[in-house]
Formats: sequence, structure tokens, C-alpha cells
Amino acid sequence: MTGWNDVFLGVIAVATLAIAVAQIAVIVVAGRAARRVAQLAEQFERDIKPLFGHLNAIGSDAARAAALAAAQVERADELFTDLAVRVEETLSTVQHTVIGPVREGKAMLSAFRAALQAIRELRQSGRARQGRAEDEDALFI
Repeated sequence: MTGWNDVFLGVIAVATLAIAVAQIAVIVVAGRAARRVAQLAEQFERDIKPLFGHLNAIGSDAARAAALAAAQVERADELFTDLAVRVEETLSTVQHTVIGPVREGKAMLSAFRAALQAIRELRQSGRARQGRAEDEDALFI
């Protein structure tokens, strides 16, 4: 039995050695893969870093442009508000300047019409009286 024990012991030793070599190979390959992944990560970071810088610059420029646009909109709003107030004041002034004399002129025209109407009525009533007087004279005997 001693012969078989030595054979089995040799087989076990060779198998253990093969497993150890395989594990070392796996560790070496994993180390190389880890280094490769680290290199890719560094390269990716180097390539992406300027892109983030550009994106940051674009974002700050967009924020500045938005602030300028908001300021311009505020200015335009103030301008149109001021313009509307001035137009309203101008129209109010024109209305008071024009409508006051127009009302006075209308009142004067109404008074003039009333005077003319009164004169017409007086003439008509005078003629009517003369016509009645002549009619009454003819009846008077």
C-alpha cells in the first residue's frame, strides 16, 4: 500500500500545485485587468474633464444671458408702463381741453336754438292774433 499512497500523495501534490498555479494566474490576470480598468478610468477622466469645463462655461454664459434678458425685459416693461401713463395723461389733457369748450359751444348753440324757437313762436302767435283780429273785425258790426 505504500506504493499507492505515494502515488495518490503525488497526485494530490500535483493537483494542489496546479490549483495554486491557476490561482496565481487568475490573480495576475485580475491585477492586469484592474490596471487596465484604472488606465481607462484615468483616460476617460482626462477626456471628460475639459468637457465638464466647457459645460460649466456654457452654463455660466447661459445664466448671464438669462440675467441680461431679464434686465432688458424689466426695462422694456418700465418703458411701456411709462409710455402708457403718458399717453393716458395726454389723452386726459386733450379731453379736458377739447370737451370743455365743446360743451360750452353746445350749450350756446342750444341757447341760440331756444332763442330762435322763441322768436318763431312769437311771430306765429302775432300773426295768429292779427288773423283773429281781422276775423273778429269782420264779425263786429
